[in-house]
Amino acid sequence: MAKTAEGLRLAETVACRLCHDLSGPIGNLNQALEMAATDVPADNEAFALARQAAADLARRLRWCRAAWGADGPALNLASLRNLVVEPRHHLDLTGLPPDTMFAPTVARVLLNILLLAKESLPQGGRIALGGTGSDIFIAIDGPDAAWPAGTALCLVDEDAAIGAVADPRTLQMPLTALLARGLGLRLSILLGVNPGGAPPLRLSES
Repeated sequence: MAKTAEGLRLAETVACRLCHDLSGPIGNLNQALEMAATDVPADNEAFALARQAAADLARRLRWCRAAWGADGPALNLASLRNLVVEPRHHLDLTGLPPDTMFAPTVARVLLNILLLAKESLPQGGRIALGGTGSDIFIAIDGPDAAWPAGTALCLVDEDAAIGAVADPRTLQMPLTALLARGLGLRLSILLGVNPGGAPPLRLSES
């Protein structure tokens, strides 16, 4: 467990450094596009696409920084939605009370779960949250919706989660499992709850 904690701290430090190094150029890019907008016709599709891509990149960087870096903030529903808005993935928060607040550790793991949920909906779909700010249920629904193979085992077995860290494309699932464990949160998969579909995840403080 100590070695895992050290590895997570190293990963946090690397992630923070990368986010810091990228935030400046991305901010400059968005500023340059804003300045150029007055000289570009409003119907220029290529320029509109560039502005959208730059804005998406800046938002994705904020999401990754909050999910992977240490000492993230507490989040309410509005700030959560602003971080994770995705055109192909609808975030449904109607199952949570409007005044829900997520503590910093819960928010951080939840942001990682939402990154995992996005990857688990390759053709897009719906990500629905329910419960409370300290006991959250996360469901995914859409074509080919499925958590990665081995998720259930990695959530209960630290060695399995470490062994599942194979390459960047499969990193998010074991990283989420290890982070939840390292922060003292309970993350489980509710097998049998949604026969024929992807079972929901449950994140709780105890």
